[in-house]
Amino acid sequence: MASRRDLLASKTLGTEAANLVTALHERNRTLFTLEDATEITGLREASARSFVRKLVNRGVVTRLKPGLFHLVPFELGREREYVGDPLLVAKALGDGKDYYLSHSTAMEIHQMVTQPRLVIYVSTPKSIRSRTIGGTEFRFLRCRRRHLFGIVPYWVTKQETVQVSDLERTVIDGLRHPEYCGGLTEVAKGLWMQREKVHVPRLIEYALRLGVGAVIRRLGFLLELYEIGAADAFEPLRRRLTSTYVTLDPVLPPEGKYLRRWRLRLNVPPDELRAVVRT
Repeated sequence: MASRRDLLASKTLGTEAANLVTALHERNRTLFTLEDATEITGLREASARSFVRKLVNRGVVTRLKPGLFHLVPFELGREREYVGDPLLVAKALGDGKDYYLSHSTAMEIHQMVTQPRLVIYVSTPKSIRSRTIGGTEFRFLRCRRRHLFGIVPYWVTKQETVQVSDLERTVIDGLRHPEYCGGLTEVAKGLWMQREKVHVPRLIEYALRLGVGAVIRRLGFLLELYEIGAADAFEPLRRRLTSTYVTLDPVLPPEGKYLRRWRLRLNVPPDELRAVVRT
């Protein structure tokens, strides 16, 4: 089996490449930009671009998008589709600001799922093309800038953090778009799993702040169904109801009984939702 030194020798292009790799490791920058390479090597932009392209061809780095690269660990040999930690890659693809990890990705971080997800969801007011890198899909969802609230840092390594929706915002996003969480049943299960940690007043505050009628209806119904929080705490939600009915799960066909109390059409039977949390 090849030694670490032999692998390095086979992958690098000489002293200049080794210096770049060493400098990036010293800065804890396994993810780096063309600007980083230009600054470290002292090359002009065109020369640096050509230099990094050769590193990609030799399997020293992986290209994630134009101008963004990831160092490939020596032990992986000539791996050309290495992604590294997908949460950090998602941050880099989103330019590291005005974003947060959301929906099923946030649910996994908050231990609200029982199965790992294969898609990384990122909410951002920017228009960013979704892409698949090394078998991992990075899906960017547009949101309004004023909806960038309920966001907390999450430590991925000892040096690096990403932004993720807090527990309550994760529930709210799931109720707005269950399709990005595996359906309403999965969101309900996640809420039940973290019922001891969730802060009901904050949940209600977020729902009212977002101002989406379907979210208000679904939240009130689930809190009442699972008896999470005091009944009188739900009144601010009920005061915001209109006469319009929406489906409990927008992913499923519009069928089932109508529940006047929350202006919902129950296309997921309450008994099914109760059964989910008993498994």
